[in-house]
Amino acid sequence: MTSRTGPPAEPAPSDNTAARTSRGSGHVHMALTVVIVDDHAGFRSLARACLEADGFTVLGEAEDGASAVDVCQRLDPDVVLLDVVLPDVDGFEVCAHLTSGQPMRPAVVLTSSRPAASYTTQLHASTARGFVAKEDITGAALRALVKVDK
Repeated sequence: MTSRTGPPAEPAPSDNTAARTSRGSGHVHMALTVVIVDDHAGFRSLARACLEADGFTVLGEAEDGASAVDVCQRLDPDVVLLDVVLPDVDGFEVCAHLTSGQPMRPAVVLTSSRPAASYTTQLHASTARGFVAKEDITGAALRALVKVDK
């Protein structure tokens, strides 16, 4: 399996949380860090642009479940945006692995081009913080699910 983390991750402080200053406010806010996991490069690129525009720091990307586990272990993101359908293993299994023994971090948000109703049973049994349809991905949607405000 190939591991692809996308463009090089931006340098971040040792806890992988990047500081940024709000325009004109002089206040420093901590940006949530995220890893995007999806087998479609086009979606990863679109999600990256959207989330970075909304103040997230994208630490890396992965195109399959095995790469996702590796990237998340190395980069320790606050949030993982995780596609349900991956080429090697489904997102629910990856979510269970990522949250095993530490259900608070990372906060896993599942996504799919199919509606949440397609996964009702699996979502209820999952340790994911929630689900956002691909067409509805925004920083605000992720923040509402992870309930973390740094």
